[in-house]
Amino acid sequence: MKKHALTALKILFPLALGIYLVWYFYKEIKAEDQLDRLVEAFARADYFWVLLSLVIATLSHLSRAYRWKYTLQPLGYKPDFLNSFFAVMGGYLINLAVPRLGELSRCGIMQRYEKIPFEKLLGTVIAERVADLFILLATITTIVFLQYDVLQEMLNEILAESLGKVSGTMVISLLLALIAAGVGTLIFVFKLKTENKFILAVQKVIKGVLEGVAGIYTMKHKWYFLAHTVFIWFAYLMMFYVCFFALPETTDVPLEGVFTAFGLGGLAIALTNGGIGAYPLAVQAILLLYDVDKATGGAFGWIVWAAQTAMILVLGGISFAVISTYNKKRLAKAAE
Repeated sequence: MKKHALTALKILFPLALGIYLVWYFYKEIKAEDQLDRLVEAFARADYFWVLLSLVIATLSHLSRAYRWKYTLQPLGYKPDFLNSFFAVMGGYLINLAVPRLGELSRCGIMQRYEKIPFEKLLGTVIAERVADLFILLATITTIVFLQYDVLQEMLNEILAESLGKVSGTMVISLLLALIAAGVGTLIFVFKLKTENKFILAVQKVIKGVLEGVAGIYTMKHKWYFLAHTVFIWFAYLMMFYVCFFALPETTDVPLEGVFTAFGLGGLAIALTNGGIGAYPLAVQAILLLYDVDKATGGAFGWIVWAAQTAMILVLGGISFAVISTYNKKRLAKAAE
């Protein structure tokens, strides 16, 4: 009973938070009489750049599907490329409904159609996520160094409204101290000798991450794997960047602003189902620092989020619709 309640909470809380953030966004725009300006920004956007963004995004997903083979080949498996792509897109679609369930669903799809053991698939996905995590951490670190003054100013404004005299520098210093303490705690927990089930579960997760890192290092084609990883994240950045040409007000946002909005938007996606509500607000908050008004910044965030979400719904839906038929034909052809 307790387990089911916890599972339901994991599903419903991000969804409820997303719905609340959508309502909050609407309330703020309406209160400032900018609703008409928001609608007008949607109407005059140049959607050619949005479509180009979707093309780049599709290339990143194709690259992610192709990259998977480099972690599976050392285990003796050579998955069909289209099955890998269908599994990746199906996982993204599941993530929209239930955050963080997509990776397990992706492994389940491949297990069914490629007959690869689930635990081995999960190990390869962990290796991929470790590589992605390093890129994400590098991105966040770069943003902090490049935009320290801007981020500090934004934090100061937020904190002045809520906590008074607490400064952005104090918050950033506290966050760095918490990160250092967190890393130290993980090292301590990993080396701890215990029979506690919770600690053993944490140790298992840490061990999986370390094995993922080791798997990348010992991989036969690790440079191809790393090249695809870099391309995937470069494509993520480019699919976001080209959208800035869709509205005249966002074309003059400097690269460091684009980079910061990209990073904060990426973090916001983890807060709610597919970033609903959270992603547009995060992007809007950064664009405000570059003199893009609230309505236009909000419209930009919603345009980018809606386009990417629609693409996942379409490609994910198609993947689930055709994968069974595709594999029946593939197996029939192989039998001939």
